Amino acid sequence: MTPPEALSQGRASFERRAWAEAYARFSAADQESPLEPENLERLASTAYLLGRDDESIELWARVHHDLVSRGEVVRAAGCAFWLVFGLINNGEHARAGGWLARAQRLLDGGQQECVEQGYLLLPVALQHFGKGEVEAALATFEQAANIGERFADPDLMALARQGQGRALLRWQKVDEGVSLLDEAMVTVETGEVSPVVVGVVYCSVIDACREIFDLHRAQEWTTALTRWCETQPDLVPFRGQCLVHRTEILQLHGDWPGAMDEAQRACERFLRGPVHPATGTAFYQQAQLHRLRGDFKEAEQAYRQASHWGRTSQPGLAQLWLARGQVDAASAAIRRALDEVQGFVNRARLLPASVEIMLAAGDTEAARIAADEMAELAAALGAPLLDAASAYAQGSVLLAEGDSQAALAALRHAWTVWRELEVPYEAARVRVLIGLACRERGDEESAGLEFNAARSIFQQLGAAPDLDRVAGLGRRSASHDSHGLTPRELQVLRLVANGASNKTIAAELFISKRTVDRHVSNIFDKLGISSRAAAASYAYEHRLI
Repeated sequence: MTPPEALSQGRASFERRAWAEAYARFSAADQESPLEPENLERLASTAYLLGRDDESIELWARVHHDLVSRGEVVRAAGCAFWLVFGLINNGEHARAGGWLARAQRLLDGGQQECVEQGYLLLPVALQHFGKGEVEAALATFEQAANIGERFADPDLMALARQGQGRALLRWQKVDEGVSLLDEAMVTVETGEVSPVVVGVVYCSVIDACREIFDLHRAQEWTTALTRWCETQPDLVPFRGQCLVHRTEILQLHGDWPGAMDEAQRACERFLRGPVHPATGTAFYQQAQLHRLRGDFKEAEQAYRQASHWGRTSQPGLAQLWLARGQVDAASAAIRRALDEVQGFVNRARLLPASVEIMLAAGDTEAARIAADEMAELAAALGAPLLDAASAYAQGSVLLAEGDSQAALAALRHAWTVWRELEVPYEAARVRVLIGLACRERGDEESAGLEFNAARSIFQQLGAAPDLDRVAGLGRRSASHDSHGLTPRELQVLRLVANGASNKTIAAELFISKRTVDRHVSNIFDKLGISSRAAAASYAYEHRLI
């Protein structure tokens, strides 16, 4: 095949998105005679889409130098952007900064009016975003978007719009942010943008949906990304993220075997190629599934792998320690994680575990603080997923505080939302707490119905630790007459019988005095007594001590 024939077939393969074939044709032609910049750009893009990141960076540098030598400095600056893009993806931020400065100098520090200037604003906006300078990031993305509109460049507009959207989300302007993300996705759906930009925008928008707990959007775009990847068998960069996102969605919807398969495939894919930012997340998802199924040894190994690849192991590792009965370790870990983390997105992911762990540690006051913060975030974001988690947290704390009636209202709301979202595991966990609330109100029959419903779901999912817990609740109901008192109320009654004041009980149990007052009032009502002396007498007479 002659070089012209190879080039012709390479361009045809590129248009068909047959990346491996295009790469082979362009490479063969380049060996015969160095490619012209236009075809060299295609080869650089193809190398990236095949996962040949280092080679793609070298090719973009070659195109850049070629264009500079020809005096085409504006176009050379545009090639430098894609080189910077590749370096940032590789985690080589110092080199990326150097190339960005060089490209900006070629454009006279921003004085030259051209679309390339808009592209070079994108890494600057990302730098602001990474430093938490959301307002500066938003302004820079907006400036880039305006340049994209002026020059009618769909790639630049899509990248800038999704950046604007994510900055607005971080600023808690959810409706405005989601609107811009949807706008960016329109250009993707209509095929207006290049393949590299399609993959970048898909993954960014899906990640943003996850950040704001928008399950429906995340699921819709993940399905679309999967279809897009399947049309290009040779494609490498975006397939791993696709698998990770699918893992999360399958897990939520109760397909744990399918989720585990996808997580395993994602881990294997990432480990075969260059270091990828999503590697840690893939291992974390694998760890979560192991923990929920009761495979604690495998879960701990996967959490440590996630940490090794740069993904924090919390809150999952703290929840694992709690499941193992290491309450002090879990409590210390989740407190430290919350103290260190900033930003509403990251806090929203830690707070549900914090409520659960603090309640297990007997620190109802800390659990209340975490649950109230969750409620504020849920109100600000308006996401059903976070709303359900918040209602569950509120119900848990109210139950611990002795207000079973208010707890039932919150828990039934949580169950309704989880059911509408088709998230069976979380819905079953809510039913366990509803059962406990029913038991506290003396309705043992309803409690049994709730426990049985939850048990059925846990069996289907293979959630061994939750099954054991529900079985324990059933045995306690059959074998132990608590006279209608909750475990916490029994603790309080025993301390009252020993002569402890409410202030002393609060200090002993690490709860507020107000909570102790409510427990004592509930004990008096349930036992039909009116004094602490009568409570002590009742406890000794009925062998509750």
